[in-house]
Amino acid sequence: MIISSSLVMFMTPGLAIFYGGLVRHTNILSIIMHNFVCMGIVAIIWLLFGYSFAFGPDIFGFVGNSKHILLQNMALNNSNVVSNIPSLLFCAFQLMFAIITPALITGAIAERMKFSAFFLFVITWTICVYLPVCHWVWGGGWLQKLGALDFAGGTVIHINAGIASLACVIVLGKREGWGRIPFTPNNLPLTLLGAGILWFGWFGFNAGSALGANAIATLAFINTHLAAGSAGISWICAEWLHRGKPTTLGIASGIVAGLVAITPAAGFIGPVSSMLVGLFAGAFCYGGIFLKGKFKYDDALDVVGIHGIGGLWGALATGIFASKAWNPSGADGAFYGNISLLLVQIISIGAVIIYSFVITFVLLLIIKHFIGLRVTKEDELKGLDITQHYENAYKIES
Repeated sequence: MIISSSLVMFMTPGLAIFYGGLVRHTNILSIIMHNFVCMGIVAIIWLLFGYSFAFGPDIFGFVGNSKHILLQNMALNNSNVVSNIPSLLFCAFQLMFAIITPALITGAIAERMKFSAFFLFVITWTICVYLPVCHWVWGGGWLQKLGALDFAGGTVIHINAGIASLACVIVLGKREGWGRIPFTPNNLPLTLLGAGILWFGWFGFNAGSALGANAIATLAFINTHLAAGSAGISWICAEWLHRGKPTTLGIASGIVAGLVAITPAAGFIGPVSSMLVGLFAGAFCYGGIFLKGKFKYDDALDVVGIHGIGGLWGALATGIFASKAWNPSGADGAFYGNISLLLVQIISIGAVIIYSFVITFVLLLIIKHFIGLRVTKEDELKGLDITQHYENAYKIES
């Protein structure tokens, strides 16, 4: 579990590298900075009260109580209630999930948000959105009591971050020149390296969610790889048919889409089902990236199309393909005759979408009122690396 926690932590720098290759060369350090800042801000919140509000004893199904504020009542010899690992280790593992969730949103707001606004957004969004949703699904809240299944974060992390990203891009508005000039990645090899790090770290993300070195961890491990590989192939095949050429960006995006989609289902479904989840995820998310053109929102790095749609499909797929034959502690899904699980999954998806979108939207309007959200047009054209951080990723010789 310590190794799994480390792998999940490593995913956030991997995400920073993945995103860093996708933005323009004047915004690389800005997007990497956003990801690294999450690692500090969320850790402080988690220590102060975050873990307690997410996993403390339940209050009306909405949030945990103050039992573990400042990590009180977390002696090293205390075991987590659902496993034999130390409670402090479970706390550390869950911290890494809490860190990467707001980090995912940085891909949607890239190249135009003030650093001060982002700093305040991470604090308020983690407290007001992530902690309650985490408690609902994993901490003994109302969705967990309803029977919703989310093995490693399809609802808590990916749908949550995906729909919050949609709220962000609506409030922020489009980048200067969007729809008129090309926004091309500055370094695709960097993006592919980031995708590889994410794939590697995701084994800790999903297999680690079994909370032990056991059969369910093994199932989650193989399912993770099958879904990621299948989605990568599915994406480039769709791209090949649609555009005439398969691309390296396509396979990297497809891999991430498959990883997202299998996350809620990894420990509840069999390997054949996981391959199907991946194949559909690649195709669905490839189609999802075109929504921003149709609906005219500027999701810079396709967080809505990959994490939002991928997470939604994964949560639905859990309700369809879950099988007690693979995990007796789970439930059978609709494919095995239990339509009620699919209905519960739909309720959980809807609840998170509505709550995350509305609260994110309100938080952004408040921040906009007090300090503003966007850099000036001049600063945006110069790039956020130099205007927000007084640094450049590359030394460009004139």
